[in-house]
Amino acid sequence: MKQQRQQRRGAGSPLRRVQIGNALSAFGSGFTMPYMFVYVDQVRGLGSLAAGMVFTVFALAALAVLPFTGRGIDRYGPRPVLLVGAALAASGAFAFGHATGTPALLVSSFLFGAGVTTCQPALATMIVRCSTAATRSHAFALQFTLVNLGMGIGALVGGQIVNVADPASLTRLFTIEAITFLGLALVTGTARIPKAQLGIVPEKSDSPTGLRALLADKAMVRLSILAGLIFFTCYGQFESGVAAFATDTVGTAPSTLGLAIGANAVTIVVLQMFMVRITARRRRTTAMAAAAVVWLGAWAMALVAGLIRTETMAATVAIVSIYALFGVGESLLAPTMGPMVAELAPARLLGTYNAGYALVKQIAIAVGPAVGVLLVGSGTWPLYLAAMAGSTLLIVVLALRLRPYLTAEQDNAAPVVVHTPAPVRELQTAA
Repeated sequence: MKQQRQQRRGAGSPLRRVQIGNALSAFGSGFTMPYMFVYVDQVRGLGSLAAGMVFTVFALAALAVLPFTGRGIDRYGPRPVLLVGAALAASGAFAFGHATGTPALLVSSFLFGAGVTTCQPALATMIVRCSTAATRSHAFALQFTLVNLGMGIGALVGGQIVNVADPASLTRLFTIEAITFLGLALVTGTARIPKAQLGIVPEKSDSPTGLRALLADKAMVRLSILAGLIFFTCYGQFESGVAAFATDTVGTAPSTLGLAIGANAVTIVVLQMFMVRITARRRRTTAMAAAAVVWLGAWAMALVAGLIRTETMAATVAIVSIYALFGVGESLLAPTMGPMVAELAPARLLGTYNAGYALVKQIAIAVGPAVGVLLVGSGTWPLYLAAMAGSTLLIVVLALRLRPYLTAEQDNAAPVVVHTPAPVRELQTAA
């Protein structure tokens, strides 16, 4: 009875602790991520090649651990997996801050990346288990808001500590991040998480397990392709391709770029809960398509910035508008993507589905910057903008074509009204 009451109320205290953990991990990431390249390249004096290798190993760690992470969550639950991930991330961050040579930095980077990546699907699974169909969209939207807020505050505070001329300041930075992951383990890793009670996807005794089940699910495969394109086109360009276009092509000052990134965070924080109410009464596929339409506006503003780059003030306004429009689209997706993955997943494979989704995200975010920086760096910025606009149009098409593969509950569609002698009004809640 107690567990049922918790499910109806969104699991109360456990959900709050999970969201605090999300904020802590985001704060830690924002605290150090912007300074990892500078730390390896300038502070340790190992050069840009070594710094690039560090980021490559960080990304490869995700590809190495996520398949096992999903299986671990399904078998042992999200809490033990989160504790392991937090321990890996804390040890990796601490070792990274004390490493002075390339081999030590690569090993610590792998531990760091493996830990951070392991925590993500575990936290997502905890949110699903601590929420109901009525509260899940709000829970994922709040998670997204806290992540953006945490990363922004972390980057701001970390910037006050960083001193390239003082290696100890960077060591201190990574040590503090290690402490935040220990805080994540303490706050969220000890929470009592309710058991999965989804029941939306019917299960058969002879159904495939693990990644085979995910690959056999046509709806999940199509959603994964759509999600990969979304992360490639938006998140994969956010701090790389668009940043390179703004600074190299338009001539935007780094301080202005920081203002634009701040505008993105403010847009998300201001609009997120409002967008939850808007998407609560609409199809999730419609929300995805709408986000892509908004991003088409962002790419149109990028084209304007490229054409009028000699007009400094107007070009600056256009660059800031790009990041603000990205934020509008992101706030439409936050209450949409996570809940859809949760409702596509059989209860026994929730961890596998969340890990598979995270794997697609990591691959797209790894490939996106490489493509964006390559096109912008070669001077073919019109081709870059055309490719991104084309990819965004494809998101609209794929989102609408996903509809036939989803149930009404999975797409948050309005229920069909059945006419009876005594009409009954059904209440459709956001899943």
